[in-house]
Amino acid sequence: MKTTEEIKSIAKFTIETEAKSVLQLVDFVDDELVNVVQKLLQNSGRLVITGIGKSANIAQKLVATFNSTGQPALFMHAADALHGDLGSVQKNDVVMCISKSGNTSEIKALLPLLKGMGNDLVAMTGNIDSFLAKQSDYLLNTSVDKEACPNNLAPTSSTTAQLVMGDALAVCLLECRNFSDVDFARFHPGGALGQRLFLKVSDLSAQNQSPQVSVDADVKSVIVEISQKRLGATAVLQGDVIKGIITDGDIRRMLEAGGDFMNLQAKDIMCENPKQIQADELASVALEIMEEHKITQLLVMEATSYIGIVHLHDILKEGII
Repeated sequence: MKTTEEIKSIAKFTIETEAKSVLQLVDFVDDELVNVVQKLLQNSGRLVITGIGKSANIAQKLVATFNSTGQPALFMHAADALHGDLGSVQKNDVVMCISKSGNTSEIKALLPLLKGMGNDLVAMTGNIDSFLAKQSDYLLNTSVDKEACPNNLAPTSSTTAQLVMGDALAVCLLECRNFSDVDFARFHPGGALGQRLFLKVSDLSAQNQSPQVSVDADVKSVIVEISQKRLGATAVLQGDVIKGIITDGDIRRMLEAGGDFMNLQAKDIMCENPKQIQADELASVALEIMEEHKITQLLVMEATSYIGIVHLHDILKEGII
């Protein structure tokens, strides 16, 4: 059994070895990568990524990255391609083969078939003298000096290098396309990012009632309105004009102050100039206002008309935080 210090040392060695392999990739960024970027930007088809073994696992991750950042991509396992999946490759697709050695039997069998179909081929390999490298139209070098595995066998540094080179390609495409956070959110509408970028205040306030009292309403009416509408606050209006807000905190402070509060009116206990937000604003903006002013409710407006309240709990429930 290894000691605590020995285990820590092994972990650090692994991280340092893989980090050196990643940094070495900087020297492999050349015109070939630029040519691949330009080809994909001009191409009307997809990027089909194939590989076998651990390289196939990396290919699947890269496909997910490309699809989420504006580059249509498809995973095709190299072995399955020889048994029918080759039919998924279309005329205008660019095919990228990922392989450390570039000489696996499946890759050797697959490449002539792809070349016969006329598709452009990109090699991502750690062996620039391999069959894959020589048969491809473009070459992305992911060579590593050694694996982090003590036997120099288990794919560790090599798969990390493949992953990082693929990410570099994806980010180049993303920036060349001016792919924004809003574009990214379109492909992630169910996630927290999508909620932050698409969910509007009106989507939340429409689910709530619109508590309101007049400026001369008595305290009992105010308490009943806050209690019934269950938003912890009510707007105070004079006609159609917002004059203030009363929260359950204001009610508590009134009770703590004592005195003959039953003779008070809404205008006597309200907070003037309440924070407001337009209905078409993003819910994330509402959250920022609440955090800045340390409040939990905002009055929701359509132009100058009061239409309801958005509560911090509404935002929390949608998972924006």
